Amino acid sequence: MTESRAAFGADLHLELSAGRGLRAGLAEALREAARSGRLAPGTRLPSSRSLAADLGIARNTVAEAYAELVAEGWLTARQGSGTRVAERARPRRPGPGGAAAAAPPRHPVRRGPAYDLTAGSPDLGGFPRTAWLAAARRAVAAAPNEAFGYAADPRGRTELREALAGYLARARGVYADPGRIVLCAGFAHGLTLLAKVLRARRVREVAVEGYGLAVHRGLLERRGLRTVPLPVDAAGACTNRLPGLAAGAVLLTPAHQFPTGVALTPGRRAAAVDWARTTGGLVVEDDYDGEFRYDRQPVGALQGLDPDRVVYLGTASKSLAPGLRLGWMVVPAGLLDEVLAAKGPAEWASGVLDQLTLAEFIRSGAYDRHVRGMRQRYRRRRDELLAAVSGRVAVSGIAAGLHAVLDLPKGSEEGVLRAAAWHELALEPLSRHAHPDAGLPPREALVVGYGTPSPSAWAPSLAALVASLP
Repeated sequence: MTESRAAFGADLHLELSAGRGLRAGLAEALREAARSGRLAPGTRLPSSRSLAADLGIARNTVAEAYAELVAEGWLTARQGSGTRVAERARPRRPGPGGAAAAAPPRHPVRRGPAYDLTAGSPDLGGFPRTAWLAAARRAVAAAPNEAFGYAADPRGRTELREALAGYLARARGVYADPGRIVLCAGFAHGLTLLAKVLRARRVREVAVEGYGLAVHRGLLERRGLRTVPLPVDAAGACTNRLPGLAAGAVLLTPAHQFPTGVALTPGRRAAAVDWARTTGGLVVEDDYDGEFRYDRQPVGALQGLDPDRVVYLGTASKSLAPGLRLGWMVVPAGLLDEVLAAKGPAEWASGVLDQLTLAEFIRSGAYDRHVRGMRQRYRRRRDELLAAVSGRVAVSGIAAGLHAVLDLPKGSEEGVLRAAAWHELALEPLSRHAHPDAGLPPREALVVGYGTPSPSAWAPSLAALVASLP
């Protein structure tokens, strides 16, 4: 086997047939590469001079092989464009018995709904591309050489942990020592690590909110932890019922309960912390959209009440984009070694360049500016949603976050969902997020994610929603 490097910077691997002349062997190797599809149509080949030098043969030999393949139609040669693989139909290979192999079956492309108002995603069109690229350039230019090696610290890059410690303390009221911050690839990854720790501690049950994400409940249950629901009312999860359970941990969304949108009241917050102190249990705080509040003062993190009993989890999924796969845990000192053991001896989940870029994005103030701008955008959308459905349905959970709950007239939910499907609008009923064992009173309602649509899709999405309502 021989490898050649083209003048234009591409590598070309050729296997010359043994027992044939150089020209014939080279021509056959190129022919087979084009026939098999390994060299795709339009691929530019090295110049005859470059290929000859790399193969250690005469330039005329390469030129003659190229000319032969041009004449056969396998290659094209144009002045200024070089020699390229021709745009020609690939012959079908004979199948068993000499019959032509059947073309692979073509599966129809499934088109999703034209409009999407499901909750859980930000406006991806709002990602700050220009500011992010500028932060990335600065971060890469300033990064030490060792940053580009294998990441030895399982907690993640120091630069990002330090930047997060300052931001979380300032914006969310979190007591965050950089040494106790563990970076992870989103909330699900962080919850997976905690599930491993809880299992190692012989915890068998985790209390969860009666309404919540099924994917998080499933993640815990697949790791051998039984989830026990807490009722949810206008004051949030009923944490005063924790002492009556056998749970060793509780998962809460205290700043903005998902999906009902209520905030956990001070009394319920105190009850959760008191339970953890008394029993040695663990409170897991999911602060998924804490930056976005509109009609109220920001609700600080529950972790501030007791940093030794509460694990704080946050991500960039709602504030920036879920595709970054960047999250963080602020871990109690007594739990840190166990979390790091569950994660492994090195950082493998999150890319170093994205960590460095986010650190610079926060330090430069670009993160705060972006969050303020998106907060204004989401507030306008929320107000437009309220105006559009006013007088038709009751709306709740609107003081913060990226979604609202629309309570429907009794007996109308099924018809609304059918109408939404007819209008090609994706909607979720509130009941979809109920724990199967919660025993919650029936409530016909929709969870509407007004942060999800792109700017161009927002108006038609809202119109489709209004047209679907009774």
